[in-house]
Amino acid sequence: MPTLPWVTPNPARPDTRAFVMASRFEVRSLKDVPQFFWKSLAAWGQVRKAPGALGASLVAQPLGRTFYTLSAWESRDALYTYARAEPHKSIMGGLRETMRVSTFTFWEVPVSGLPIDWKDAKRRIEDQARANAEGHGAGH
Repeated sequence: MPTLPWVTPNPARPDTRAFVMASRFEVRSLKDVPQFFWKSLAAWGQVRKAPGALGASLVAQPLGRTFYTLSAWESRDALYTYARAEPHKSIMGGLRETMRVSTFTFWEVPVSGLPIDWKDAKRRIEDQARANAEGHGAGH
């Protein structure tokens, strides 16, 4: 399971809170895995330079056709500015057809809680996926 370990693009201001996003992407077919993986590396390069990015990690499970992302931001606005910027915007638009299912979850933590633990992030993703399946989630 290839993992890109937590990186800290920008130092967090002490005694502030981080806006965290965790996601799970499952592609439709094994043939879609290489394209998704290579494009996710381009987005990874972008997040490493993004203003307001406090940390990020990526887990790829190619044989399971599944990818997880985890990132922390100074604010919700910083995350959404990154998501709307190139190359992320075009990458996500171009990969939409290859997706089987995507789950996103968001929460806040004190910056002293960074880096985020993957076990906690995956639990939150699974909780959100269940809520989405039951029709109670804020599906994104």
